Amino acid sequence: MRGPVRWVLWDVKDTLLKVRRSVGEQYCSEAERAGLKLPAAQLETAFRQAYRQQSRLFPNYGRAQGMNSQVWWTGLVRDTFAQCAVDDLALLDRLANNLYHNFCGPENWEVFPDSNSTLKFCTALGLKQEEAGVAKPDPAIFTQALVRCGVPASSVVHVGDHYVNDYLTSRSLGIRGYLLDRQVCQGHLDVPPQHRLHSLDELPARLKQDAD
Repeated sequence: MRGPVRWVLWDVKDTLLKVRRSVGEQYCSEAERAGLKLPAAQLETAFRQAYRQQSRLFPNYGRAQGMNSQVWWTGLVRDTFAQCAVDDLALLDRLANNLYHNFCGPENWEVFPDSNSTLKFCTALGLKQEEAGVAKPDPAIFTQALVRCGVPASSVVHVGDHYVNDYLTSRSLGIRGYLLDRQVCQGHLDVPPQHRLHSLDELPARLKQDAD
């Protein structure tokens, strides 16, 4: 029998909440307001490519280079539209700033129905919750969180939807990682059923079983 859980670490995007529309759709709408006609699919592809490049050049959202979130994300938006042949610098700045502020607002995000009840359950048990600020899958995100928690890794749970970034990395450090599989994809057969969640509603019972 292991010790009781004291902390829960959460992945946020696609675990506790999600964007209401895809990135490509939202970038497409902003482009239309600026008089541009760019397909959402093209913008989605350009965004993913720009994101990979930005993450490679300025990992962890550019913290080591002294960048704040606005500088990092607006640079990513500019690169996304530049890949779609938008070369007006003033227009790129306007698109980037508008989209950054749009994504900062609650109207573009939707909380999953099972998030509130699960968070309330964890709070009622006296569990503390933490969000860390290092880019995954760097294990530093979890080692940093463990220092802040001040408890052994076996007393910490992490819940997320990404096999490598959330599940494998947390488990490699002794944290009780759970993989959230809302779509019931049943991929990654090495993840045992007791480590897999199809809904956050399953977490309370799983925490009790894990402690027995």
